[in-house]
Amino acid sequence: MADAKITFLLENRSQLMKHYADVISEAENELKQLKNDVALLESYHRQAIMKAEKGEVVREMERQMREAIDDAEDTIDSCLTEAGVANARNKLLRSLKTTNRGNGGLAREVESLRQNKFPLLRMDNVVGLEDEEETIIKYLREETNALDVISIIGMQGLGKTTLAWKIYQNHIIQYEFPIRIWVYVSQEFNIKDVFLSILKAFTQQDMSMMSDQDLALTVHECLKTGKFLLVMDDVWNVEAWNAIQQALPRSNKMGKVLLTSSNRIVGSHANVSRQPHMLRFLTEEESWKLLQLEVFGKMNGCDDPVLEVIGENIAKQCDGLPLAIRVIGGILLDKCSTNQANRHAWKEVSENVNKYLQNDEGYGVQDITAMSYNMLPEYLRDCFLYLGVFPEDYEIPAWTLIRLWIAEGFIQDKEGQSLEETAEENLNDLINRNLVMVDKSNPTGKVKTCRVHDLIRQFCISKADEQNLFKEIKRSNEGVFHPPVSDIHKYRRLCIHFHLLAFLSAKPKGRGIRSFLCFYKEAFVLHPQYVSAIPDAFTLLRVWHSKSIKFNQFPARVTKLIHLKYLTLSWDDLDILPASISELWSLQTLVIDTKSRTLKIKANIWKMIQLRHLKTKAAIELLDIEGKGKANENLQTLSRLSPKYCIEEVFDRASNLKRLGIRGPLNSLLEAKHSLEKLALLENLKLVNDLDYGSVFENPLRGLPPPSSFPPNLKTLTLSATVLDWKHMSTLGTINSLEVLKLKDNAFSGNFWNAVGGGFLRLRFLLIATTDLVFWEVSSDDAFPSLQHLVLKDCRRLGKIPATLAKSLQILEIDRVGKSAVEAAREIEREKTQLMQGHKLKLFIGPGCE
Repeated sequence: MADAKITFLLENRSQLMKHYADVISEAENELKQLKNDVALLESYHRQAIMKAEKGEVVREMERQMREAIDDAEDTIDSCLTEAGVANARNKLLRSLKTTNRGNGGLAREVESLRQNKFPLLRMDNVVGLEDEEETIIKYLREETNALDVISIIGMQGLGKTTLAWKIYQNHIIQYEFPIRIWVYVSQEFNIKDVFLSILKAFTQQDMSMMSDQDLALTVHECLKTGKFLLVMDDVWNVEAWNAIQQALPRSNKMGKVLLTSSNRIVGSHANVSRQPHMLRFLTEEESWKLLQLEVFGKMNGCDDPVLEVIGENIAKQCDGLPLAIRVIGGILLDKCSTNQANRHAWKEVSENVNKYLQNDEGYGVQDITAMSYNMLPEYLRDCFLYLGVFPEDYEIPAWTLIRLWIAEGFIQDKEGQSLEETAEENLNDLINRNLVMVDKSNPTGKVKTCRVHDLIRQFCISKADEQNLFKEIKRSNEGVFHPPVSDIHKYRRLCIHFHLLAFLSAKPKGRGIRSFLCFYKEAFVLHPQYVSAIPDAFTLLRVWHSKSIKFNQFPARVTKLIHLKYLTLSWDDLDILPASISELWSLQTLVIDTKSRTLKIKANIWKMIQLRHLKTKAAIELLDIEGKGKANENLQTLSRLSPKYCIEEVFDRASNLKRLGIRGPLNSLLEAKHSLEKLALLENLKLVNDLDYGSVFENPLRGLPPPSSFPPNLKTLTLSATVLDWKHMSTLGTINSLEVLKLKDNAFSGNFWNAVGGGFLRLRFLLIATTDLVFWEVSSDDAFPSLQHLVLKDCRRLGKIPATLAKSLQILEIDRVGKSAVEAAREIEREKTQLMQGHKLKLFIGPGCE
């Protein structure tokens, strides 16, 4: 947490040194002292947090560490906006010395904390796990050539232990496995305790004085012959599993290990030849049945129709999480009396489900989430808590989340990796720990959108509030803000999910506020009198994310926010970006939402050396191509660029681009020297043919450049409205690095396409959307040898889908296609089932099919 933040502060200082050397240089020793003090506090913090999550000492220590860093950061940034450099220098030195003196006493207080262990989960009522139980029992009864490990993976509170216990007690399993052993591993893992628990099934002898190595050998001897089932419940990390598995006899093919964990990496690591079994959430119907079972003792126990409506609403709010349903069930059980009283009590609970779940003092949802949080490494904690800034049930774009994390300073430098790659690793880590759910993936398998369970989101908000990481501003039906607008200066980051006009009318002020995030669903135009309200109110702003705010004039004051690292601007008619935008020398990500076809950028973007991502759907025209400034080695995304600016002078200065979009009359690309082949790091290229006048059918793209003219490491290519003849697909087939090809809006046109063999060697994903194609033939068995995912949309004239594709195909999606194409898809499904001996093709037939 603090380590990433102090590192970010020191890195920021190195940038500031170039511009304000006189102010910053004299404070260098104090900054280093601050880093050392915070590092010392954090070493105590890491020990303490695992022992006393609820302790006031830990919470106070986190608060003071964050405040110490925040104070230093504010002082540095404030000096840049104040007139007197000498005064700023003195203020900076005084502040840092005061901060360093104040860090001394907390570490000693942490020493007094004692270990606090949570009790084991009770074996609970079970609803809706019949299909899951059947699947796992089938795995356990399969014959294998060696010791088999089956993993049940899911978020905390989903019912992994309950399912494992149900399987453990199943009469079939009791008959199949004469030796059954249950070991609770837990986060407070002790290898000796695990070995002793296993050995209790074989002997009553006291072995507690034996060494870990001797115990491991004894376990191995006991398990190396005979049939056994060993349940390893609640394995938290790979290190714990590695320590356990050294004692397991891999050669015993009659042995089975059933493992439960909230970390999918543990499951994948435990058995590389078997995918972990991902436990699902309960359906709304199952949730209601479980709630009735908890309250009334039977699954259909509610005989009051009024209570049934209220109860179904309560169950729905638990979002399919069994633990949440049980907690609420216990509360409802306590409130049972007469029917009339029940109705009133249930209605009150239905209106406050989240409050009850947060305040539960037993071994409930918040405690379990806190356990997962405490197991996170320091560098992941702020990343995780930050997920609470998004609205409830919000589909979070991974691209946006990663750039926000970077701008906030949560991502540390890793040698040999970009910040984006490190942030992507962090996101995958949270997903593997089942703290974040994948909503959609892109064709390469990377996360496209994700979301968090509402109960986890509530934990993030509560914990972030403790640590002053961010504050969600709420507005009551009566128009009262919480916290009051007069108090917002106390917070570092603000997130708002309602219409901003009333908030801005209250004239908020907060010099220390670094991030302003608005996720109001409906777009609204900001009146002229409020255009400068945000930059005037939050002068040290670093992150400004507010796509719902639409401007009708350029907010000139935004260029005074010199600390901005992330900015979104929405203005339907924006077609000129003024030169003053280049004053934002710290800017890393600039997202512009406009309906204009072109965006003329007067700014010299080469002076903006921190800029990493420039993203808009308009065609960018760089009016200051030859402006002063070196090549921007940080620039990774440039989308979308006008074809007439796809020239050597631009690409020489943006040689590290990874993502490039081009929009405009694309025939000019064929006529000019564009130097795309120089972009050695470019992986994603999108070409949108957009003419100034006339139809694309009247002026189709005449052809494609030779394969050697494409970037050498191109993985994803999108073509839109290019109206190419299908014969030019052979050119794309020779781009050996290509893995994803998307053909949209008549990218290719014509009745016939014959795909010859030997091409598209690495292509895994193919999308064809909106085309007049009638006949598609694949004349060779070795065509598309790696194709796994095919999507066909709005291909109404297409007769058949080549059956040759069945060999490698795993997913086939069709929508708005004719009857013959649907039948061809079903035939491929049948052929695939026969070919792969029961492993079915995933076939999705959309509602627009005939």
